[in-house]
Amino acid sequence: MNSEMARLADYFVVVGYDLDKRGGSEGQGRILQRFPEKDWEDNPFPQGIELFCQPNGWQLVPEREPPSFFVSVLTDINSERHYCACFTFWEGLDNPQLQKAETSEVDEDEVPGLIQPAQVFAPKSLVLVSRLDHTEVFRNCLGLIYTVHVDSLSVPLETVIGNLLTCVIPTAGGSQRTITLGAGDRQVIQTPINDSLPVSGSSVAHLFRQLGIVNVLYLFCAALTEHKILFLSRSYQRLTDACRGLLAIMFPLKYSFTYVPILPGKLLEVLSTPTPFIIGVNSFFRSETQELLDVIIADLDGGTVTVPECVHISLLPDPLLQQTQTALSMVLDPELETADHAFPPSSTQPSSLKIQDKEIRAVFLWLFAQLFHGYRWCLHIIRIHPEPVIRFHKAAFLGQRALTEDDFLMKVLDGMAFAGFISERGPPYRPTDLFDDLIANQVERIRQEECYPHKVMNHVKELAEQLFKNENPYPAVAMHKVQRPVESPGHGDPKNLTIFPLLDDVTVQLFIDHAAAKLKGAPPVVKAELKGMVPSGPPLGDIVDRHGHVLANSARRLEVVRNCITYIFDNKMLEAKKLMPAVLRALKGRAARVCLTQELNQHVLQNRAVLDDQQFDYIVRMMNCTLQDCSHMDEHGIAAALLPLVTAFCRKLGAGITQFAYSCVQDHMVWTNMQFWEAMFYSDVQNHIRALYLEADEGAQPSSESVPAGGQELLGALELASEQSRLWPALSKEQQSERVQKEESTVFSQAIHYANRMSYLLLPLDTSKNRLLNRTGIGDVESVSNSYVTNSIAGSMAESYDTESGFEDAESSDVANSVVRFINRFVDKVCNESGVTNEHLKALHTMIPDIVQMHIETLDAVHRESKRLPPIQKPKLLRPVLLLGEEFVMDGMRVHLLADGREEATGAMGGPPLLPAEGAIFLTTYRLIFKGTPHDPLVGEQVVTRSFPIASLTKEKRISVTMPMDQYIQEGLQLRSCTFQLLKIAFDEEVASDLAEVFRKHMHKLRYPQHVQGTFAFTVGQCGKTLVEHKTKDKNQSIKTLSKNLVKSAKRTIGRQYVTRKKYTPPTWENRGSLQSEPDEDDISVSEELDPSSLTLSSTIRSSDRQTMSNVVERACCRDYQRLGLGTLSNSLTRSKNEPFRISTVNRMYTVCRSYPGLLIVPQSIPDSTIQRISRCYRQNRFPVVCWRNSRTKAVLLRSAGLHAKGVVGFFKSPNASSAGPSQTDSTSLEQEKYMQAIISSMPSYSEPSGRNTLSGFTSTHMSTSESSDKLRQPKIGALMKQVMGGKDEVPGTFSRGALGQRARVISLSQPRVSGKARKSPGGKWGSIRGSGRLSAYNPDVGNRLASKESPQPNGGPSEALFFRQQRAYLYIIGDKTQLKGGKQDSFQQWEVVPIEVCDVRQVKNSFKKLMKACVPSSSTPDPSMSFHRCLEDSEWMCLVHKVLQVSVLVVELLDTGSSVMVSLEDGWDVTTQVVSLVQLLSDPYYRTFDGFRLLVEKEWLSFGHRFSHRGAQTLASQSSGFTPVFLQFLDCVHQIHLQFPMEFEFSQYYLKFLAYHYVSNRFRTFLLDSDYERIELGVLYEEKGERKNPQVCKSVWDYIDRLNKKTPIFFNYMFSPEDEEVLRPYSFVSNLKVWDFYTEETLSEGPSYDWELVQRGRQERLAEEVPSKPDTSTPKSHRHIIWPCYDSRIRAVPDAITKLLQDLQRLEAELGLPPEKWKETWDKIKATQRSEARLESRTSFNSSLLMSSNLSHQRRSQGVYLQESGVGSSINLSMDCEASSSVPPVAGRPSTSTLYSQFQSTESENRSFEGILYKRGALLKPWKPRWFVLDKTKHQLRYYESRQDKECTGVIELAEVESVIPGTPTMGAPKHIPEKGFFDLKTTKRVYNFCAQDSLNAQLWMDSIQSCLSDA
Repeated sequence: MNSEMARLADYFVVVGYDLDKRGGSEGQGRILQRFPEKDWEDNPFPQGIELFCQPNGWQLVPEREPPSFFVSVLTDINSERHYCACFTFWEGLDNPQLQKAETSEVDEDEVPGLIQPAQVFAPKSLVLVSRLDHTEVFRNCLGLIYTVHVDSLSVPLETVIGNLLTCVIPTAGGSQRTITLGAGDRQVIQTPINDSLPVSGSSVAHLFRQLGIVNVLYLFCAALTEHKILFLSRSYQRLTDACRGLLAIMFPLKYSFTYVPILPGKLLEVLSTPTPFIIGVNSFFRSETQELLDVIIADLDGGTVTVPECVHISLLPDPLLQQTQTALSMVLDPELETADHAFPPSSTQPSSLKIQDKEIRAVFLWLFAQLFHGYRWCLHIIRIHPEPVIRFHKAAFLGQRALTEDDFLMKVLDGMAFAGFISERGPPYRPTDLFDDLIANQVERIRQEECYPHKVMNHVKELAEQLFKNENPYPAVAMHKVQRPVESPGHGDPKNLTIFPLLDDVTVQLFIDHAAAKLKGAPPVVKAELKGMVPSGPPLGDIVDRHGHVLANSARRLEVVRNCITYIFDNKMLEAKKLMPAVLRALKGRAARVCLTQELNQHVLQNRAVLDDQQFDYIVRMMNCTLQDCSHMDEHGIAAALLPLVTAFCRKLGAGITQFAYSCVQDHMVWTNMQFWEAMFYSDVQNHIRALYLEADEGAQPSSESVPAGGQELLGALELASEQSRLWPALSKEQQSERVQKEESTVFSQAIHYANRMSYLLLPLDTSKNRLLNRTGIGDVESVSNSYVTNSIAGSMAESYDTESGFEDAESSDVANSVVRFINRFVDKVCNESGVTNEHLKALHTMIPDIVQMHIETLDAVHRESKRLPPIQKPKLLRPVLLLGEEFVMDGMRVHLLADGREEATGAMGGPPLLPAEGAIFLTTYRLIFKGTPHDPLVGEQVVTRSFPIASLTKEKRISVTMPMDQYIQEGLQLRSCTFQLLKIAFDEEVASDLAEVFRKHMHKLRYPQHVQGTFAFTVGQCGKTLVEHKTKDKNQSIKTLSKNLVKSAKRTIGRQYVTRKKYTPPTWENRGSLQSEPDEDDISVSEELDPSSLTLSSTIRSSDRQTMSNVVERACCRDYQRLGLGTLSNSLTRSKNEPFRISTVNRMYTVCRSYPGLLIVPQSIPDSTIQRISRCYRQNRFPVVCWRNSRTKAVLLRSAGLHAKGVVGFFKSPNASSAGPSQTDSTSLEQEKYMQAIISSMPSYSEPSGRNTLSGFTSTHMSTSESSDKLRQPKIGALMKQVMGGKDEVPGTFSRGALGQRARVISLSQPRVSGKARKSPGGKWGSIRGSGRLSAYNPDVGNRLASKESPQPNGGPSEALFFRQQRAYLYIIGDKTQLKGGKQDSFQQWEVVPIEVCDVRQVKNSFKKLMKACVPSSSTPDPSMSFHRCLEDSEWMCLVHKVLQVSVLVVELLDTGSSVMVSLEDGWDVTTQVVSLVQLLSDPYYRTFDGFRLLVEKEWLSFGHRFSHRGAQTLASQSSGFTPVFLQFLDCVHQIHLQFPMEFEFSQYYLKFLAYHYVSNRFRTFLLDSDYERIELGVLYEEKGERKNPQVCKSVWDYIDRLNKKTPIFFNYMFSPEDEEVLRPYSFVSNLKVWDFYTEETLSEGPSYDWELVQRGRQERLAEEVPSKPDTSTPKSHRHIIWPCYDSRIRAVPDAITKLLQDLQRLEAELGLPPEKWKETWDKIKATQRSEARLESRTSFNSSLLMSSNLSHQRRSQGVYLQESGVGSSINLSMDCEASSSVPPVAGRPSTSTLYSQFQSTESENRSFEGILYKRGALLKPWKPRWFVLDKTKHQLRYYESRQDKECTGVIELAEVESVIPGTPTMGAPKHIPEKGFFDLKTTKRVYNFCAQDSLNAQLWMDSIQSCLSDA
């Protein structure tokens, strides 16, 4: 049978329902007859046809169904597809169920209720099996057979079937054949012109209609990237069509996995196969497909595609995807383009389905041409005879297309379909088709048109025409004539009872035999194959340039590379060294790397390959740098180009020993990548085979070794192969075998060559170390280029390779074996693919171990010799300066400091690249220090220092680093510190790895000592490096015994307390009232029980300990309490009864609360015994104590921990709950209430006898001052509350917008007198506190008494209703939302709980970690989601700062309006401390001075037990809890306030940074322990002043600051100019906050500046070095020097006038030999004289005083803002009345200062001797204008300005020209309200000026002043 002709049908089968095998519910089918009965030799009969006829299973049905037709596809073992056309109809038969019922009694499983029909219908199928896909022809043929049977036509069925089976038609060639089956029918079959193009009918168009564009594209990409696809539909024919359509759009790729368009239900388990598939299943089985996890399901009926979560479909690369979608939508929906047109064209209907189908396919053809263009340039032809063998160089293709990153293309090129594509289309001599033409001739057109959709459409239409023509070559088809059944057979029709007859097989067989005999006799049809050379199309090269992937400034970079190489070969080493860093940077670009390989190749060709040591070193460096950025795929062929070079360049090491460059460039992944070696090998083989057939060119190409660079060569190879293939049949046998043998031996010799090459690059120089293979595990890099493995299999295969190759124990197995194995595997693969004979292969396998062994021997000699080379000169290690008492633990180890994510140091932001730097790392008892010099020779002179205290180390991580300069991978460490520093270091190769390990251990030991006493603050100055606990000296003896006694007595007391608690029964409810009224009887028995114990204690304390106790009294806190008037400790702790508070000593032995200080402020009326009981309700026993009192409103601030859970409920229980006997909790809650009541009673506002409140404590003077200030800014407390409590939506209307408008001020309510002038105040009393409308404390609208609805009246007075609204609570308790669940607020209590959300410690910890990563990233990423601001936002640090500030501002407001506040959050030592300290700082100016701030920190943070050691993870015990910077957060808040109020703080920002640094540095003991109790126990709380052994070592950070502050004004804020009693209310929104520069700045020149002595000493050393040996007179020396952002300290470099003046003073004092004066004294003196001068001057001149003594208007005073000047001046008012049109509106009626600059104008008084506003008359007919005049004695002129703010003067009157000043008279247009005496005239030589002042007095003053100037002159 001829290959060009084929049978239309191979088999005809009749399949029926199998009545015998009807077991259970499922029926079965069986083959009743098949023709021919004998299998064809070329086409065996397919199995399982009966399953495919009824895919849903064989079933009997009660009613006849219409006949159906569909085509199934079966694939045989040779992956040939068989099309089974199934025509099914139903035949009636008597119900077998009924017969069965008669024979046997009714079965149990029968349902008696169902009436069985008498007749049922069984399916019968006529099946036609063919290898051709002519669906319509099959439908007609089978329909005809059925018609003949049903309509009982005269033609015998045997004849029809015989004719059908013997019909032969051509497979392709575009012919037209008419066939008839002998029943009066006629059909025309058209065959496609070219059978390589698929025939799709209209199936593609239908597929797009059913699923839509995007869905089909998903399926298309999924099929190409080898995913599993399942189609669902109710129609079988649609399933087949959809599958056919999907395959059609994949052309030119062919689908090679499981393909079953209709899968029978019985075979559903096929769906769980691991390989990809395209399968169709009837929707009937939808439920079974639900649990498939990795299958993409396309539902054709519903139009959906479902992609499971675990499946990731790689889509087309970007511009292509967009273009394809656009083109498809233009085909499918042409109206879309014109949908918006005002005059749409009359009709834009899409083409007919058949045409549309071709247009869609044309779009996909166009897409593949885009994807694959240029693929022929990446083919390697490695054999031409006997068969062409072709390989595809994937890496080169991706590299040249610049698509290496593209997921989709990678997967497609690795897929089976593409492998088939290459083997089918690779050969250069074969028939070509439409796709070949497209790739060869249309690429240019496609590229130019791709951005113009309409041009693309035209191209698509042309292609569609060709596709359509291919399928329908003859437009006018002759009519088909096929009979159909006369009518659809009715149910009652007797005809339909005839059963399809058994056919006579002999008759049919005769037909078949007869036809076969006829064929044998016929002459064979020989059709010449149209083979031809396949054109390659345009090469790939230029495409990349169009995409612009070449670096912009590449020309300059290439120049640098070329110059450097020239310098190296010309031995100009110094020049080369300078260029080196630039070259290494340039080599990041591809063009530069290609350039390098070409340049070096030139030098090899000139025989300049033998180098000296330094040249060799540089060349190797450049090669390493080039390879370092190549991926292991080597897509740009860089490694391939270097391969011949590394075996060429060498240096002589000694007696006949040569070291080649390859021994120094082995450390790159590419050498261990099997695919790289294959591609290289094939490329070389191709060149050699080409040379074989180019006898003429022989010798012309000596370097055919190198990779084909130009297109010419490659073109040659494929063309040549094509020519050879054409000639091959004409050659004689001998010639043929000779050529085959020549080619084979060429490949064989290359294989030997490559075995050598691979051993060069894989065997390390020191073969004792298995560095190379160990690291990469070559075993896994198996070539996957042409072998298909699905993911699940891949894993197991890789494992098996691994085990066979034995890399898993690479340590023990020696290097040689692993290299031999690797090379063997390579050789096996390439030789099998390129047809090397078996003998040759065996020979290779015996040679390889010898090659490797020989190479190892030569390497040993090289290694020995290379060790003898003198080492390269390395920079000497610089030693850092140490503090007194700081000692080295480990001496310097040579390391490289690498760049991290901060770009300033690498030069990325401009400036020199300071990093990477080479130097040493030192570990001392206090710090970790790196000191070294940059690698870049241009900045090699600078010293780079980075250090941080060892105690601040938060994370240490090992890293491995490839240095750009060396070829070694080095181990390194990344060390992160919470002082916002990061050391990323790589150990130099000279540092042994065990030494690095020792370093790590020491570091850990120092970071986490066993005990606090192991920290630097304690060990400093102790001799010996051992950190052993010393015996305690006697001096601390007393404290030791005290602490022992303390502990003993504490135990005793605790025991006692327990006993007393049992005795005590609280008073019952009835007595309760009386108890409350008589506080004296309140000392309940507990206290008496306690007394004896305290007595015994005091008798045991020796005198020295008593002294310690008195120390407690002297503690700073007590001084502060006395300052605040909160109690005194006079004569033996007696209390003066009239004070509301007292200092309690109940905790003096730290028995009540371990973490509180010894002395506490409590209400006068509460006895100590009650305190002990109350304390148990609070966490950690931290009960509420007073820590601050507002001196004006007398409101107090309290702090405590949150309540215990049971305490909460007890606290808020309604007191009258009936209970038989009051329980323990009840009594404590009563006492707690009493405690709260006592606090409320202490407030003067409450103490009025009636219990009503008129806030009499407020003075009216206060009210009037608050008037003005409140107008300016009185925040809305209600709104504040709302923000703080986070009630955004749930707040009811009580917070109306005008809740507390500008005028409806809280304070003014308290004093009805203020508004009295407006109307009678209603009684002047508050409404009862027990208002009925009290809301529960847990409502989100707690603040509603603070923010009631009423809006102010139009006249600005408070509205009536304000006076009736509910009163503020006397006491607000700020509590934690989560803790306050379930309690109920009692309506009689006078306190109120404000629930807020508190950031817990974990949040702070995590936020800080993210903040550190944001400010100091470990590596730079281009990823925009990792930018600094994004990371900062993710850290939420600013939000936390905002929350703390917000709560603090709320508390400040409440205190300022006269309510007391108790802050009771978490354990009372983190957030509570932050809030309480901030509140005091904002409310009380004292805390904004040096002394005050120190006191604040000592009191609130240290005494009240913030757990510094625990939160700072300072010891081994607290290591696990991690570092939580609560104190740092507080300092950040202070910094934010400082920024907003720069004139309110005595200390500078530097002071805050200093504390932030040293609170984690452990240099001082101040911040070391967790509470006063622990400090006393260790004896560090009170160190005797005189006993310091070493005055240099400061133990307290405060002493250090004091001492430093005396020497230098570094901590002082020159702008300090405080308001009296100013309460600060900072803005707290995140937008108002700034990132603290403490987090981001660093000074690489000297390290952190917070260890002042070090920096000073470092600077002196540097200055000493800079003094030149002899003066250099030749050039004038500039005083300017360049400041680099991260290298120099900017703050020090920016000039600052005051510092400069102070320095000048010091210098003068030194020169004059005066004793130097302390800077502070100088400063104070200047300030004093300035003030007095200002007072004196104000009589004579209009001058505003210096800023320091100024009174600024009550506004935010912030830096750099020019404050508005009012017309209101000092005591002499020169300007108009306020209403007059002075140039700037006055501010709040208070005097203010001139610009901020006045602080630097110490001589201001002389040069502006008089100034003010005068009206000056303009020239003729011009009006009078007010101008600002300045009389300047020094310059002797009268200048005038448009307004006071102006810097440029409008005019000048020279006093020298003035002749006289005389009183004037008003003239026309003069201001009306000025008295006559206000006018005066000024007569100059040129003209007369007319002036008028505000009044006569001013006029006189001006005249006098001018006169005096004149007379002075």
